[in-house]
Amino acid sequence: MNWPLLSRMLGSLGMLVGGSMVLALPWAFPAFGETETFELRGFLGLLGAIVCSVGLGGLLYFLGRKETGSILRKEALAIVGLGWLLSGVLGALPFLFSGTQRAPDVPMNVADALFESVSGFTTTGASVLTELEKPELVPRCILFWRCFTHWLGGMGIIVLFVAILGQLGAGGKALVRREVPGPINESVRPRVRETALLMWTIYVGISGLLAVLYMLQRMSPYDALCHTFGTMATGGFSTRNASIGAFSDTPLVEATTILFMLVAGTNFTLYYLCLRGTDTSGPWYTRFAPLFRDPEYRVYLGVVAVVTLLLTVNLTWLGQYAEEASTPLGAFGLSLRHALFVTVSVMTTTGFGTVDFTEWSEFAKGVLLALMFVGGCSGSTGGGVKVIRFILFFRVVRLEIERAYRPNVVRRMRVFGLPVDDGLRHDVVVYFAIVLFLLVAGWLTLAAIEPDSAWLGSGDTPPTVAEKLLDSASAVASCLNNIGPGLGVLGPHDNYAGFSPQGKLLLTLLMLLGRLELFAILVLFVPSFWRVQ
Repeated sequence: MNWPLLSRMLGSLGMLVGGSMVLALPWAFPAFGETETFELRGFLGLLGAIVCSVGLGGLLYFLGRKETGSILRKEALAIVGLGWLLSGVLGALPFLFSGTQRAPDVPMNVADALFESVSGFTTTGASVLTELEKPELVPRCILFWRCFTHWLGGMGIIVLFVAILGQLGAGGKALVRREVPGPINESVRPRVRETALLMWTIYVGISGLLAVLYMLQRMSPYDALCHTFGTMATGGFSTRNASIGAFSDTPLVEATTILFMLVAGTNFTLYYLCLRGTDTSGPWYTRFAPLFRDPEYRVYLGVVAVVTLLLTVNLTWLGQYAEEASTPLGAFGLSLRHALFVTVSVMTTTGFGTVDFTEWSEFAKGVLLALMFVGGCSGSTGGGVKVIRFILFFRVVRLEIERAYRPNVVRRMRVFGLPVDDGLRHDVVVYFAIVLFLLVAGWLTLAAIEPDSAWLGSGDTPPTVAEKLLDSASAVASCLNNIGPGLGVLGPHDNYAGFSPQGKLLLTLLMLLGRLELFAILVLFVPSFWRVQ
């Protein structure tokens, strides 16, 4: 391990995170943060965090300033894994320094702040804060920083780091490949810095468009920006206790959010291909041909359509919204509206809530629990296992079934019109195996270490064994797949405040594992990884 090089890279990343906190400072002022008075506590908390982050980053950079070696595979894994850990720790400082309270007279402790910070950067959206609309508990500028961590982590802080820093050569490509989600991460341009800049340009452009649309729909600039961060990063942090549902008095806000959640869950490389479109002589819609030619994107939309239909039929059949229906289509229309929003929110791992789906039938909750594992497309800001891995996995299973009765047949598996080598097939199967192991291990560990009080929610009746097991399983699945809300006491209108510090730290680790797709974090626990060669 090249320790000086690692120190220099982590130092640069620490200064980048500290510098990004500056953008939250103006929201402490009444003209920006929609507060009646200057938020001195939040301003000083952010200022202290900036000083610490830049100071620590500068020290690490100074220690490794003379190292000019190349970033190899081991260094790339270490920089990505430790870089995200460092970002999570530095991102927690504003919560601690500002005295942010997760509930009245209950200040955030280290586990709370780390949980909230990592949840933001990993775009999970799980929270321990219970009173978001009270500036005396959560300063507006701190709430802005909380949402901004989503946006930084959505496209990737390492990708941003490469785009800004550049001059990393092949090492930059190694870093990007370790952070960008999905098993197929081909660069759309030969130079990795150009790719990183291009992806961030598209990301910023779409985010700007969404922010303008939200403001046109009567959101304040503050709310529009914060919800843009949560939507485009598929994170789900909100400025309101009721999440995006606080603005759903008009269906247009929901429709806009659904559209851009789907956009964020799509492979951003496809947007570049659409913008680059060489055939400009045909109708305008031919530019979108790369989207619909992509098999992963078609399956992605297909899963959304099928699950929405299943949930709509189930909700209508059971009369879930029969008494509330006031739309022209009656209960069916209202069921379709809620089913579509929840399906897209869970599928893209955004986690925004407009209704409490924990009140739905057991069938509907089971479908949503399964959907948590699917996630968005590779190369998107969405979490989960990714649609492409499910495509590959089912094709591998189909080939193995055929081999059971035709063992001498040799058949190449193809994806995107290209043959898939045995190495990629092996990686996909191993990935599914590790995810299953982490799910079971995390589920049983969480159920064992958490007291019954963690599962009480708003009621006082002790949970049954089945309820505790189901809720703990949904908590692990939600954090591992970077979704946020779960089932039972972890529904879209509840949070993780009732968990013990050790439970929050376990879930924090699962968030990092899910966002970095396991290996960049798992290798940090292997002693031989750190040996100097």
